[in-house]
Amino acid sequence: MQLDFSLPPTHLKTLRAGAVIVRDTPALLQIQGTGALTCLQGLFTQDLAAPGVDTLVYGALLTPKGMIVADGWIAREESGFLLAIDARAREAVLTLLRRALPPRLAGVSDLTESWSAAWMIGGSAPDRLARAVGSQVPGAGMVLRMGAEGALLAGGTLTAPFSVLALGPLPVIEDVARAFLTASGHEGGESELSAARVLAGWPTLGREIDEKTLPQEVRFEENGGVSYTKGCYTGQETVARVHFRGHVNRTLRGVVLQGGEPPVQRTLTLGEKSVGEIKTAIVLDDRVIALAMVRREIENGALVRAGEREVAVAGLPFGEIG
Repeated sequence: MQLDFSLPPTHLKTLRAGAVIVRDTPALLQIQGTGALTCLQGLFTQDLAAPGVDTLVYGALLTPKGMIVADGWIAREESGFLLAIDARAREAVLTLLRRALPPRLAGVSDLTESWSAAWMIGGSAPDRLARAVGSQVPGAGMVLRMGAEGALLAGGTLTAPFSVLALGPLPVIEDVARAFLTASGHEGGESELSAARVLAGWPTLGREIDEKTLPQEVRFEENGGVSYTKGCYTGQETVARVHFRGHVNRTLRGVVLQGGEPPVQRTLTLGEKSVGEIKTAIVLDDRVIALAMVRREIENGALVRAGEREVAVAGLPFGEIG
């Protein structure tokens, strides 16, 4: 999977204050049934009950040992739940859900082939979208039904790397995108979506998240992706033990490298000791900003090295860099 993206620095300003839309094809799974809430509560790291209906929640499905299978967003409606996850986790999550959901209580339908998503990024995106669709846009963490085809608009949470998420049948999402662009929005692609995630300090499956990643290693607490009060769920024992009795040995951090070339050497060192690894990197004109997994004892502001290049470790989310 590609780890490096190039982006003009001016695009960072648009991602923060402007209005960018990125069309995407995540795996979209619908979970319905009289026991859907109870069943998902026992599988998902974040509380789905307390926020109530018409809400959007971020979290993950874990292995029994507490490792992340896939992270994603769940929209809750009266009729059930819609889960949006990275497309590469589709089969693993379908297998997990089909095994874990009792058929008499809940079932899963795969909408991936007929539905898609559009991520709207930037401070002006909600206003542009409202103008484009001629209707109200949901607030942070809220969900609104859009039209009769079942499509949804969901407001990003306060720490999310997007402002609004549209989920729905392919033709509906295409109509939303066209209207958004007509309302002076800008079209983006994978580079813009990755840059938004890097700026917000948000991990990506297959880059910062692998089969041995714990939620606390990749900022789940800061991003609102884990609950310590909701009760038991698969992997909860490990997550709770780390939170209440211990700590993780590495955490997701930002790093900055001078020079407009992607890092060749991705291992971070301090003296002779390996202290981390660079993951997703965004190449600007004269510098590189990136996400990295860094040893817990390395403080923000420390200078380390990636081969011959000096690297400054930074806290997340990134400030006004660009």
